[in-house]
Amino acid sequence: MKRPVSKLLIASNNSHKVEEYLEILADLSLTITYPAAEGLVLDPAETGRTFEENAIIKALAFAKASRLPTLADDSGLEVDALGGEPGIYSARYGDTAKGDHIGRYRLLLDKLAARNLPWEARSARFRCVVALVEGGRLIGTAQGTVEGFIAYEPQGSGSFGYDPVFYVPEFEQTLAQVSSAKKHSISHRGRAARAAIPLIRQLLRSD
Repeated sequence: MKRPVSKLLIASNNSHKVEEYLEILADLSLTITYPAAEGLVLDPAETGRTFEENAIIKALAFAKASRLPTLADDSGLEVDALGGEPGIYSARYGDTAKGDHIGRYRLLLDKLAARNLPWEARSARFRCVVALVEGGRLIGTAQGTVEGFIAYEPQGSGSFGYDPVFYVPEFEQTLAQVSSAKKHSISHRGRAARAAIPLIRQLLRSD
């Protein structure tokens, strides 16, 4: 009989992501930790061609380094009028500096403005794939998406990334304008994390 898992590493150096997972997975009976809390300095090369491949790469790398069950994600924005851009390159779109989310969404808005598209042609979605690894073994993956449109200008001061320009018809607001609870209820990361809970519960069982 194996010992049940009591700690889960969220494989992200992004404090905003970690905060989201702490909220989303708060009801699970295990300790959620993250690289900085474990003294880990790791930035695996995301060489995959899909969100799933990159999530698995990160989960395996952090699990090996930490010797902890690990959950990693890869996520991004897919804009239909731009052929799915920025996609897996969402965090490093164009020539914008790392961490410059304003520069990234401004580049996106400029590209769409140049095309002079009607509102209905500005459709987009956030996609997130999470991978769960324990002991060098992939337990499984889960996916979540949320559909919306790219606003003409940023709105809202909350959240991060492309949220200020991602308009959700259901709320008639951008993701940066809604509360964290509302965002988690429909966000791609919230949906992917909830879809992964059955996988995590497998680790909590001792049989």
